[in-house]
This record gives sequence, C-alpha cells and structure tokens, in this order.
Amino acid sequence: MGIRDIELTTIDGAPASMADYADKVVLVVNVASKCGLTPQYEKLEELQKEYEGRGFTVLGFPCNQFLGQEPGTDEEIKEFCSTTYGVTFPLMDKTKVNGRDKHPLYAELTQVKDADGKAGKVKWNFEKFVISPDGAVTRFRPQVQPDAPEVIAAIENGLAREAAA
Repeated sequence: MGIRDIELTTIDGAPASMADYADKVVLVVNVASKCGLTPQYEKLEELQKEYEGRGFTVLGFPCNQFLGQEPGTDEEIKEFCSTTYGVTFPLMDKTKVNGRDKHPLYAELTQVKDADGKAGKVKWNFEKFVISPDGAVTRFRPQVQPDAPEVIAAIENGLAREAAA
C-alpha cells in the first residue's frame, strides 16, 4: 500500500483518502488548539491562500497526544479553527500520530528523516510533512515555521516537479 492509498476521515466524518490529493503538493500537519505553537495556524492559512491555486493544500490533523493540547470534539476544533484563524484548508478527524494505534498515514510519514537525518516519532504538535505528487516527502520538526524558507522551497520544488510532469 502506498501513501496515496491511505484512507482518511474528514473532521465532518466524511470518508476521504490521500488519493483525493494525489495531484497536489500537500503539507500534512498535526495541529492543536491549546499549544504554544497554535499561532502557526495563521501561517498555514496564508500558505493555503497563496498556493492553493497552483495545486497545493494544507491538511490539518488535530492530535491530542501532546499534553492534552487538543481536548475538544471534532466540532469544537472545527469551530475554533474557523473563528480564531479563518482556516479554510481541510481538517481531518482527531488523529493519533504516535504509538501502537497511530494512523496509517503517520506510520508511513514517521519513517521519513528530518534535516538532521532522524526519522521516528512525531516530536510535538505542528510537525510538518510536504508530500509532492510524485511521492517525495520532506519532514520539518515543529519549531520550523510554516513559512520558513526550507518549507517554501519544498512546496515550490513539489509544484515545479508537478508542472514538469
């Protein structure tokens, strides 16, 4: 099974899959509403608005595995994201990113090495993975801002590869 075959569930409970985004550069992020890094939502939404017309989307995966910083229901999370940060990018249902019951998407993504050559578990909220349509994945740890030059470069490289294909 490839990454594009992985089934998802939207925050509204609808079935989806990574195949729905196969022709896009996707920025997968585990998000939380009560974290010191929560203001990254603002920059994630800016990326969504700037690049969505070019074949890009952010996918947010709410996660409550880090000090209970995403305690709400899916409905409460959706409301928070919409009213506080004006989020328009797709949100999935609350997801486990680590441990025995981690989501199959994160089982794949956590095998990817970061800039320091380290793979393994998600360290905290707002860890980012840029997935290109050709399947290439670039990993960024939580402290890397969504608009950091290296994240923008990964998005632009994915868009360029898709345009050349």
